[in-house]
Amino acid sequence: MLEVIGTDASGLAALAPRALELVRRARLVVAPARLLGPLEPWWHAEQAAGRIAQEQPCPALLASDRPDQIVGPLEQALASGEPAVLLASGDPLWFGIGRLLLQRFPAAQLRFHPAPSSLQLAFARIGRPWQDASWISLHGRDPEPLAAALQKRPAALAVLTDPSRGGAEEARRILAASGLEAAYAVWLCERLGHPEERVQRLAPQAALPTAVDPLHLVLLIAEPPAPPADPAALPLFGLDDGLFLQHDDRPGLMTKREVRIQLLADLELPERGVLWDIGAGVGSVGLEALRLRPGLAGWLLEARGGSAALIAANAERLGVRPAGIHEGRAPDALSALPDPDRVLLGGGGRERAAVLAAVLQRLRPGGVVVIPLATVEALAELRPLLEQAGCRVAVGQHQAWRGAPLADGTRLAPLNPVLVLKGRLSQAAQSAPGCPP
Repeated sequence: MLEVIGTDASGLAALAPRALELVRRARLVVAPARLLGPLEPWWHAEQAAGRIAQEQPCPALLASDRPDQIVGPLEQALASGEPAVLLASGDPLWFGIGRLLLQRFPAAQLRFHPAPSSLQLAFARIGRPWQDASWISLHGRDPEPLAAALQKRPAALAVLTDPSRGGAEEARRILAASGLEAAYAVWLCERLGHPEERVQRLAPQAALPTAVDPLHLVLLIAEPPAPPADPAALPLFGLDDGLFLQHDDRPGLMTKREVRIQLLADLELPERGVLWDIGAGVGSVGLEALRLRPGLAGWLLEARGGSAALIAANAERLGVRPAGIHEGRAPDALSALPDPDRVLLGGGGRERAAVLAAVLQRLRPGGVVVIPLATVEALAELRPLLEQAGCRVAVGQHQAWRGAPLADGTRLAPLNPVLVLKGRLSQAAQSAPGCPP
């Protein structure tokens, strides 16, 4: 039987009495080189203390840093029945050597004794529950999965770094490239479990500490972004996604920066008039529209409970004043709004055809409706309604990529593609079917 014992960075000092007894009886000990150095002095100290018989020789020691070189000696030990121990970091079955061992040896010949994983230790050190945490590994992989994971705005994300590819610095660069620096606290956790462990929160834009230990991981913890010191100093539009407050239970469900820019262009915002933002979410598009055109009367509608307070908070952060923020479901809730000149239809779900029909009944002559869509089926459903109403129709498909660091270069990580359906009502809409004067 091969006893596979997990330990933290402090090595033997962290082992429980039962695990230590397995090491005392071992004739072969396999471990990372950093843990082997103290083992022989420990062995002699145990003999001096009477916990190991004086006549019992020190076991054979073998470094596991080259896993391909340990299979043969382990096979010999198992075949001869000699007690063997393999020391591993944390939980050997979580990004550890356990997977390799199970590929080479029958499970019946292996017994695992996990220690707390680095993930558990990291959250314990910052004092945060981790049942809602996600994790991702950068070990030997491209950064695209991390960029994709950040678009979902996880409440907590542990990044298992690869020091050979930049480690913590790479994770921070991807966070910045995603426009989410303001939305996450960054914790650097080094040598967890070792007496010289170091856990610290990194200030945005600050340089990494000198001599970061190769044994480290990064925690990204979502938190409400600090309000801008001066909203007037922000760009008029195209703000970083991380500047907007989000719903705690559905983060990431907002229109991404690149798509917002396109939608604002397609709306052809007039200097004055009425703008409807239906399915406003956190208010990102409608509020940026008001930064561009302060003379517009912006009416934002969102069905989700609690959305009005969130949108109002985002409006205050951006220094704009919507004409109204309503919680309600279209099309019924549209009756309380004045007739629009511009409409962004971002919601509706299964009722989107009925919502668009109600919009077209109210849209003023020369008005524009813009509809971002995720599926071609939705495009096929809604385009005929615009055409039947006498609208001039345009269709676009927009795909954006964000740069993410890859070794010494940059890889482009894609965002989800978006179809944009646009309809412009003619000035002579009085005579168009379905469009009242």
